[in-house]
Order: sequence, then C-alpha cells, then structure tokens
Amino acid sequence: MNIIGRAGWGARAPRSVTSVPWSKRERVDVHYSAGPPTQTVRQIQNFHMDNRDWSDIGYNFAVDVGGRIYECRGWTVLGAHIAGHNTGGIGIVFIGRDQDVTTAAMRSIRWLCDEADRKAGRRLKRDGHRDLAATACPGDRLHRWVHTGMPVDEPVKPSPSPPAGRPAPKPAVAFPLPRDHYFGPAAGPDRSVSGHHGRRFGTKSDREWLQEWTRQLQRRGWSIGKGKRWLREHGADGRYGDEYRALIRAWQADQKLPVTGRLDRAGWDAAYRNPIT
Repeated sequence: MNIIGRAGWGARAPRSVTSVPWSKRERVDVHYSAGPPTQTVRQIQNFHMDNRDWSDIGYNFAVDVGGRIYECRGWTVLGAHIAGHNTGGIGIVFIGRDQDVTTAAMRSIRWLCDEADRKAGRRLKRDGHRDLAATACPGDRLHRWVHTGMPVDEPVKPSPSPPAGRPAPKPAVAFPLPRDHYFGPAAGPDRSVSGHHGRRFGTKSDREWLQEWTRQLQRRGWSIGKGKRWLREHGADGRYGDEYRALIRAWQADQKLPVTGRLDRAGWDAAYRNPIT
C-alpha cells in the first residue's frame, strides 16, 4: 500500500523530534479521532499543536474511511497518543467515529500492523487505546475487531444491542468493601484494596474477595486462569496487578461501564446481577 507523506497532506514542521529504536517498540495502538470522517489530518495536527501545545500531531499514522494512509510522526518517532506508553506503542488513528468504520480502513490498519511486525522483525502486540487508559477510544467496533484478530474479509458489523440472556449464576454476593473503596493498585490510597497487604473485610481477606469475584466471571464463561485468556501468567491469585487490571477493564467494557481498571461496586454487582449475553 502507498503511504501519503507529510508533504502530501500539508503537514506543519514539528517543533521537535525524538526517535525511538525498533528494539523498544512493543505494540501497535489503535485509536479513533471521535470526530466526523470529514476531518483532515492537518486539522487534527492543528488541534494537537495549537490547543494541546504538542510538538506535532500525536499519532504515528492516520487512516481515513477510504483506507488512505497518512504518515504523521512515522515509524520511529516518539508519539503523543497514550500518556506513559508512547515509547513502546505506534499510534494509528482512524479518522471518524464508531459508526464510520469501513472495511477499507480496517484493511489499511491491518496492513500497517503487519508492516510494523516486518520492520521490527517480530510480532508486536495489538491493542486499543482503552486497553491502556480510561477512555472509550477506539470505539466498540474497532476495539472488538482488534481483539478478534483483525479479520479483514468481512465488514465490521454494528455493535448489537445487548440481547436478553441467561441469568447470572447464583447466589449473589454483596460488594464487600466500604463505601468509596475499590479493588485497585497497591500504590493507591487507602480506599484502593490490592490484595497485597492482607486486609480483612468481614469474613474474608482482600485476596479472597477478589478471588470470589473472579470465580463468578468464570461461572459466566470467561476464560480465566494460568495459560488461559485472562490472568494467564499468575492465575486468580487475588493480587491486583497488570493482569487483574486488564481483566477488570475488559469486564467494564463488556458491561458498558466506565473503563477505569478499578473494580468498584458497579463492576462487582454487574457480575452477579446482569444477565449473561
């Protein structure tokens, strides 16, 4: 495929450039602009440089609804698309909203991912912006497509309305933590319960309560445990870390809850009360 260079879309000169070697690239991060598909790459660049005071457009590449690919920062320049994760990630933005995704755009995003693998000499992880930050980006359709292997033979179907499903497995278990507490990182405030400090809430320890919630997701059909899709390295040990954060974020996205990576009362109750869809 052809990539439209910066001169081809009238890019402004960057204020600064920081290079990233391929050895530090770990992922390709998919985004959407969340604006109309009539946006131009130059308009996005102007917003990033003038409103956010960034050195350049934040992404490494952009793709429009017609599947045209635009060079933004390019392969080996540090982006500004996910705070704290830009060294490892190559940011690709789809210009449009959830309902605007096209097969042509998907083919181009997939091609960029495959090209990144070729240049890196290894397979890079592929994820959506929401996998690394609390955001709706890249929308439900692109996010689902990324996590089903990026198939490009069939059009992306609109997100269906959640169907009525089987009731959640019983019995229901009440949220065990005090008001405003949640299961989260050990480095958080006192209300962040991590399972690392042996705290007790009622009849069980913090680890046991998080394990209880995990078992409920397993009863609902989630693939959880060592070697499986979620918690594949450490298993359901009840200790909050990167694996539990990823699982909680996936559950929140599945249930249309705010994707924070922290398990609060809403996320807990959904496991016991919401039907299986």
